[in-house]
Amino acid sequence: MRVETMLQGAFDTGGPIHTRPGDIAETARFIERAGFDGCTTAEVGHDPFLPFMIAIEHTQRLTFCTNVAVAFPRSPFVTAQLAWDLQQFSGGRFQLGLGSQVKGNIVRRYSTTWSGPPVPRMREYVLCLRAIFRSFNSDTPSFFEGEHYQFTTLQPTFNPFSHHGPSAHPHIPIYLAAVNPFMARLAGEIADGVRPPGWITSQYFRKVLLPAIEEGCHSAGRKLADIDLVGGGVILTGKDGAEIESKKKAMKEFIAFFGSTRSYHGVFAAHGWEDIGLQLHRMSLENRCWEKMGELITDGMLEEFAVVATYGELVPKLKARWDGVCTTIGLPHHLPVPGEQLQAMVKELKS
Repeated sequence: MRVETMLQGAFDTGGPIHTRPGDIAETARFIERAGFDGCTTAEVGHDPFLPFMIAIEHTQRLTFCTNVAVAFPRSPFVTAQLAWDLQQFSGGRFQLGLGSQVKGNIVRRYSTTWSGPPVPRMREYVLCLRAIFRSFNSDTPSFFEGEHYQFTTLQPTFNPFSHHGPSAHPHIPIYLAAVNPFMARLAGEIADGVRPPGWITSQYFRKVLLPAIEEGCHSAGRKLADIDLVGGGVILTGKDGAEIESKKKAMKEFIAFFGSTRSYHGVFAAHGWEDIGLQLHRMSLENRCWEKMGELITDGMLEEFAVVATYGELVPKLKARWDGVCTTIGLPHHLPVPGEQLQAMVKELKS
């Protein structure tokens, strides 16, 4: 099993991790020395692509994936240029993780339009991206025309092939964030990997997402083994039970935040918690404070959403929950443990 970690944007029980630009190089070197296979960035308060320009330069073997970049506010061509340059700069170590986000954020936060249901639009987005990538590696463009996206012009001036010739690393793996079975099926059909949000439960992954991914693979004549399945969920950890207990409130508020979004209620419904999801949504519309919403998340619910363990228990509990489900798993690199212990944890997860 591959083991990766978040370079930037991961949720810790104290809040998101925002690695300062001046610290990215050393953090990336530390992650590589610890034995991780790759690192990721989230679009949480910062651009997810920019940190990789620094991290790539200071590492030799790590892979880098956006986890995830929000697709629809960026045109396929803009995303393609970013991904292509990072892939060439890294010598083939870049992976492109994309997510659709929800309509409210696309329209009101990103100030862009919502042109229709996300799955058909994401299908076109990926197909258009692939056409652009093929065009970047040829003097004969491969165009794409769809309902949402059209790529029908590429003058030589704007084609990397005209400046550098064929690439040694033309394939850029594309991962899709999937919360519902429709996006999971699409990922199984056309993507190289699936990156569900961290707060997806392993039960939901097994019972809802995995069958949909397999269905998508089958429809495209592929095997499940062709897809990188990323898991690991959120982690609530500490040196002992008392420290874990002190972090529960923040983690419950984090779960409530996502649970208030109607598009994510399928996860709650899979556990019989649909009423709680609906209540969280009503409270969010009433501008009720997140602290009060977090009180609806019980300890039993928390145990399903998060792997709750001390540092010494963490790896066995992660493996027990995700072995046989995922091919890539996440582990925080910022655990306050000695470097040798972190290296041993990464090595054990890989075994």
